[in-house]
Amino acid sequence: MLGEYRIQGRRAAEISASVEAAVGAGELRPGQLLPPMRELASQLGVNPNTVAAAYRTLRERGVIETDGRRGSRVRSKPATMGREFIRVEAPEGVRDVAAGNPDTSLLPPLAPAFAWAAAQGDREPVLYGHASVEPELARLARADLDADGVPTGPVAVASGSLDAIERVLAAHLRPGDSVAVEDPGWGSLLDLVPALGLRTVPVALDDDGPLPDDVRRALEAGARALVVTDRAQNPTGAAIGAARARALRAVLREHPETLVIEDDHGHRIVDLPLHPLAGVTRHWALVRSAAKAYGPDLRFAVLTGDDVTLGRMRGRQRLGPGWVSRITQRAVLRLWADGTVDARAVARAYGVRRDALIAALADRGVQAHGRSGMNVWVPVPDETGAVARLLHAGWAVAPGARFRIGSAPGIRVTVSTLDLREIETLADLVTAAVGPSPTRNYV
Repeated sequence: MLGEYRIQGRRAAEISASVEAAVGAGELRPGQLLPPMRELASQLGVNPNTVAAAYRTLRERGVIETDGRRGSRVRSKPATMGREFIRVEAPEGVRDVAAGNPDTSLLPPLAPAFAWAAAQGDREPVLYGHASVEPELARLARADLDADGVPTGPVAVASGSLDAIERVLAAHLRPGDSVAVEDPGWGSLLDLVPALGLRTVPVALDDDGPLPDDVRRALEAGARALVVTDRAQNPTGAAIGAARARALRAVLREHPETLVIEDDHGHRIVDLPLHPLAGVTRHWALVRSAAKAYGPDLRFAVLTGDDVTLGRMRGRQRLGPGWVSRITQRAVLRLWADGTVDARAVARAYGVRRDALIAALADRGVQAHGRSGMNVWVPVPDETGAVARLLHAGWAVAPGARFRIGSAPGIRVTVSTLDLREIETLADLVTAAVGPSPTRNYV
């Protein structure tokens, strides 16, 4: 059943650690069946309740799943094996359009902002007990949110979007609860949900975002939370339009206890208007990261939400890191106040490259998606083959497996560093690698 690997341990923590280590090392493979609890207890000479506790821990960590009498098995995408490992490493000489990074030439210089923030810190040191959020930063963030129609709520700061989403989920949900997520969707989120002991419920989407009927089915099936991307969805580039937002809000009104988390992934890199869902349900949060517009290494996001959600999130944050560096907050404040990023210019730069690639592929009979942001999603009949053929031709693209649960295969092409002179060549190679695709959505 387990090949050469032998689970070890006398305590529940030791048994779960033994299984988790084997999964991480590849000695236990995705889908592999684990011994029944009583059988393993007999082998280890322990009480069956000890094994039951170990299996429960493994389920909560997203390592295994249990299906009644069919037993427990290693998850097909265990949290121990993060999706970041499903990647194509670009060897020297290979053009990398897989990484998902922004165009560094469009990022602002950080040195002046951090020098100013450090000087402020020298004059007014931040000490224990001081406010966790820079007051002027909160004011500017709130004004920005007001202008976009986001309901009134307190402002908090986190170490990036994923940190914010994790804290909001943990503020309301418990292991075993279900979370509706986009499919295809952000790979890190698809890893995070099971790592928290939560269950993912995939929701299909098109260029306008999650499909309302799919969202309704997920919520009627018991999903307690919904995580959606407002703009520049990763990997498909979807953006929620006005009509789709109205339809989704109508669905959410039927389920007012749903926790709604919005990731405005395209903030300051897209020129499409925001159509928020916030405020329809009792508990909600909207997150904006600085990563794509100002640089991934800032590890910075602002969020707002209802009073209860933000209160719980900030209370738990105080018991961990305490706060996000006020020096970093002041630096971001200076970047915002100085207008160092021209959102329209950045959106135009990415849009020209994205639209050119989609049009070139359409001319060749290949359908692709990318309404906003820096990525283009191309449905393919054979994902592994397409990735391998493109790599052989000198181009590294991201395999769709990093972003999918049950949706159809695809590849993601990041256009942020593409030169327009490369578009025709890349379109020819993608066409040769995938062939014409009749697919018209992501389902």
